[in-house]
Amino acid sequence: MTEQKRPTFGSRHLSDEHDVFSHNAWDDVEWSDEQSEEANTIIEKQYENRMSDTKWETLKSDLPSAWNRFYDIHENKFFKDRQWLFTEYPELLFSSSSSNTDPRQLMTILEVGCGVGNSIFPIIRTNNINEHSHIFLYCCDYSSTAIDILKQNVDYNTKYCHGFVYDITSLNPMPFEENSLDFILMIFVLSAIHPSQHEQVIKNLIKYLKPGHGKLLFRDYGLYDMAQLRFKNDKCIEKNLYARSDGTLTYFFQQDELDQLFTRNGLVKEQNLIDRRLQVNRSKQLKMYRVWLQCKYIRK
Repeated sequence: MTEQKRPTFGSRHLSDEHDVFSHNAWDDVEWSDEQSEEANTIIEKQYENRMSDTKWETLKSDLPSAWNRFYDIHENKFFKDRQWLFTEYPELLFSSSSSNTDPRQLMTILEVGCGVGNSIFPIIRTNNINEHSHIFLYCCDYSSTAIDILKQNVDYNTKYCHGFVYDITSLNPMPFEENSLDFILMIFVLSAIHPSQHEQVIKNLIKYLKPGHGKLLFRDYGLYDMAQLRFKNDKCIEKNLYARSDGTLTYFFQQDELDQLFTRNGLVKEQNLIDRRLQVNRSKQLKMYRVWLQCKYIRK
């Protein structure tokens, strides 16, 4: 696949390596061949020292409770609100969205893996959504603890938002009709699911998008992300799949892999790009290379 670049709006590019510690982050940082080779070597060693089958079976049996434990411990204090959503996805600024030109038409959005609302509530606040808005947001999460916390937020109101517990790998119906959603938001969610279930998840979700213009907004971890290269021995389960210390999973995607997953299930590419960032700790003189994949796909 031809690699797409991030939009240049608001980006900061590093042209002189001597300036690297003059800012906290740089956009569209290209990797050298040497860096890529080094990353591949790390990943190969991780796989050579991967988790035993016995340990994986034990971990797998505990996966259903891992996310509830996570939110029991961290509540709503772990993740920050995603104010960056509106730079990467201007579609979520509904006052200027071409998809919402008819105010009589109900705009419906679903966020899967919503956690405690770090995307949903910025959307509500930024768009001043209220009971008079022609916008309704659905949000679901596997963790019942997360949904309980979400519903305690002062901005949660059942007149324009419905949070519910749901397993997106299951075949259970959603609480709305098929072909009814304008947007599905999927931010750092698919990576937390075993890759053997990715196909089923996408099949489950896309039937709820409106044919012809319903859009999937997707962002997740990419191959060679700093988080992947930091995993120690015995954390790799299989190729590009790892267990975090809290018992949850994380998978690192490639561009072509996502494009094939989405297009063979009836979606058309609008955007599929690699977001490479160099984040720096100026006080410790540390460089941290982040790799994320950002996609927008429309249902045929």
